[in-house]
Amino acid sequence: MSRRLTARVRAVLARRRRIGGSVRTEEAERGLTLIEVLIVMGVMVTLAGAAMPIAKVSIKRHRELVLRRALRDVRHAIDEYKRIASQGMIMQTDVDAEGYPPDLESLVEGIDLVGGRRMKFLRRIPVDPMTGEQEWGKRSYQDDHDSRSWGRQNVYDIYSLSEGMALDGTMYEEW
Repeated sequence: MSRRLTARVRAVLARRRRIGGSVRTEEAERGLTLIEVLIVMGVMVTLAGAAMPIAKVSIKRHRELVLRRALRDVRHAIDEYKRIASQGMIMQTDVDAEGYPPDLESLVEGIDLVGGRRMKFLRRIPVDPMTGEQEWGKRSYQDDHDSRSWGRQNVYDIYSLSEGMALDGTMYEEW
């Protein structure tokens, strides 16, 4: 057995000398050197560093899309409430309401229509993706168009309470 082993070792060494390589075993050639590992890690870190800003912008763009959708849905529900109130299908108890809902919760809870039917306008109040809360800034019909305080007569419009800036340079509260 030892004779076979030594013959095999001699054959490997002879093959190495003919090729001109150093005397190393084949198993040692299968691994990576420390330099190769460091180069690969450097390339990976560079690629990850380039991908991070792209990921951040992508996340912000997605949140802005969710914010636009939430604003559109709630504003559509307010407009639908106003349309039905203008048709006389809602019994108005408050003269100052101007046909707009008294609060956002009434859009979710629903209102009783003339004739006994109940109508809901929203399934739930959406979460503001910029603040993570279900709180929205509200304006009543009697408030100024750029007012940041709610007169509490009705809900004519909503806006985000976030003070952040959008990718297009506008403020979220101006949307």
